[in-house]
Amino acid sequence: MPGARLSRRLVVGAGAGALLLPLGGGAWAAAAEGGPRRLIVILLRGAVDGLNVVVPYAEPAYYAARPTIAVGRPGTPDGALPLDERFALHPALASLMPLWRDGGLAFLHAAGSPDPSRSHFEAQRYVENGTPGRSTTADGWMNRLLQALPGPRGPTDAISIGPTLPRILIGRAPVANLPLGPRAVEPAPVDGPQLAAAFDRLYAGASVLDRAYREGRSARSELIGALAREQQIADAGAPPPSSFARRATQLARLIAGDPRIRLAFVALGGWDTHVDQGGAEGRLANRLRPLGEGLAALARGLGGIWPDTVIVVLSEFGRTVHENGDRGTDHGHGNVIWVAGGAVRGRRVYGDWPGLAPAQLHERRDLAVTTDFRAVLSAILRQHLSLDGRRLDAVFPGAPASGAGLAKLLTT
Repeated sequence: MPGARLSRRLVVGAGAGALLLPLGGGAWAAAAEGGPRRLIVILLRGAVDGLNVVVPYAEPAYYAARPTIAVGRPGTPDGALPLDERFALHPALASLMPLWRDGGLAFLHAAGSPDPSRSHFEAQRYVENGTPGRSTTADGWMNRLLQALPGPRGPTDAISIGPTLPRILIGRAPVANLPLGPRAVEPAPVDGPQLAAAFDRLYAGASVLDRAYREGRSARSELIGALAREQQIADAGAPPPSSFARRATQLARLIAGDPRIRLAFVALGGWDTHVDQGGAEGRLANRLRPLGEGLAALARGLGGIWPDTVIVVLSEFGRTVHENGDRGTDHGHGNVIWVAGGAVRGRRVYGDWPGLAPAQLHERRDLAVTTDFRAVLSAILRQHLSLDGRRLDAVFPGAPASGAGLAKLLTT
């Protein structure tokens, strides 16, 4: 590319084909027994309404506060699906009930960030940087997790599904960033021969940055090749019922086929339901249904590595207990965290439920947070990825202890 001027930045490609590479290098070895353990984090951007996801049907205050958008009690027409004597699942998530019955799905209610912000931008920042209330933290907790785990690292040890690298994975450890879906294997500008050759000349040296670039280029080629092969197989049959289910199936096959991938992150938008949220049907149901189908497809697609995988679904905050004048809900506080996997002690709704009476609400309007989201994640990192106290503190500095209630969240 004669005459072009290139800067030495840790961004390879642009747009949907971007690969962002912080400094680092190497590759992890697989675990000696049973293969590597995997962690998949799904962030629902926009603040999903946890009270309509896992319905506290035993609380009269829930129905009093939501005359038009409450999900009916189990046993009523279009009612919620019973989980236990207090809670039930939104009927749009019926595809997840087999996971629940098999013990591979659990929920933790009244969880969230201790920071009271109702700003999507701020709250998502805190969920991703793992330091609520401290916006100056430059890296993400999943990148710090990469650095805390033993062994050398390479750029395919963690993958982010989407067009840009999210804050949760920004940091010193290298991370592969790629889209999924029909456009996943389309070439990016960096794949063009002239631009690729120019970057190759720019990063031809022996520095850490040069090595990171070359590892990233290699990782992208490998991942895109795997996706192309999988897409040819998927297109030969009937398409899945939703775009997320299709992408979840692709992600599962990618992870199951590459033992180097330890961490994966997916963000899904569309959960800010201020207007016409609906109860058993409506805007929220129309988003929950493909989410549930995608999670079920992910579990099926992981196949033999399901026992070694934990999936966490969370959002930046919950929504108000009372519905608003537009038959929706506004920004709230406490929420529900979903945990799935072969090692999960499921069929339980964990957490210290505070109740929905006015005196029990946060600022007399929101579900209170009784469990810090970092305590849930720390329990998973300790039990699933064998992190000790020192390494946990490096991932979540200053986080509260997990507590006895989460000590048996996982079977291992």
